[in-house]
Amino acid sequence: MQYDSQRLKKILIQTKRQVFSEIPGDNASILKGEGYDFCELREYEYGEDVKNIDWVISAKMQKPYVKLFHAQKELNIVITALMSGSIFFGSQRLKQELLTEIAAILGYSSIKQNDPFTSFVYNSTLHINTQKTKKISAVKTMSEQFFNYACLGKSIDYAALQTTLVSQIKKRSILFLIGDFIECNDLDLKLLNRKHEVCVIILRDKYEEKPIELGNVHLIDSNNYRAFEGSISPSLIASYQAQIKKADHELFTKLQKSGIKFTKIYTHENPISKLIGLLHA
Repeated sequence: MQYDSQRLKKILIQTKRQVFSEIPGDNASILKGEGYDFCELREYEYGEDVKNIDWVISAKMQKPYVKLFHAQKELNIVITALMSGSIFFGSQRLKQELLTEIAAILGYSSIKQNDPFTSFVYNSTLHINTQKTKKISAVKTMSEQFFNYACLGKSIDYAALQTTLVSQIKKRSILFLIGDFIECNDLDLKLLNRKHEVCVIILRDKYEEKPIELGNVHLIDSNNYRAFEGSISPSLIASYQAQIKKADHELFTKLQKSGIKFTKIYTHENPISKLIGLLHA
């Protein structure tokens, strides 16, 4: 696509400033183990390391007690962009640009917490975008590739998404799936969410959900280049709105039943507040 390199530069500067000044860092893990943050005190169990015994408390209680701490464990962050032709759409800015901004925020957040991140592009197959890294320069590399990715004429194979990611990502990770999730009836993420922590970020433009009356039009489907000629009438709009509302309800229900956190972000919105809400839900 290669459009507006100055716009990409502005996105990177803005997201970097937001992450390093607005998002709280260093999230403590809830895993128990050796670390610095005290978690709880409990009775010593046979076979445990005697170094963890609190001798002062043990003397008072007349039986051995050990201290447990929150483990400071490294998180593996995986950012997967679902790049179809429909991402190349937007009334104020393209969903592809919004996707790039969100990915940059997630990348910089990983670096801030000293966690490695990996990024992929997915449509009909999975493509490695950036290798596992903690280098801040990798955020720029990832963003450039997302921003300039040639998505027109491509569609998402939702049926194969879960199997593909399960086979590719071996180590438990926090997995962010970013896309518009339109016509995703075949989506199933239950197994993926059992193996990883999955967060879904849905991108939309307000005119996708509330289109305006246009009269007679000639349109091209950006996923498959199929042509449409007809009238965008009030009755057609009402039917379309009912369908997309039903599809979104089914998607949200499916994600909730699978225990997956999700949020929807529109192209006219600043994504930072919704991402903070998602990450701290």
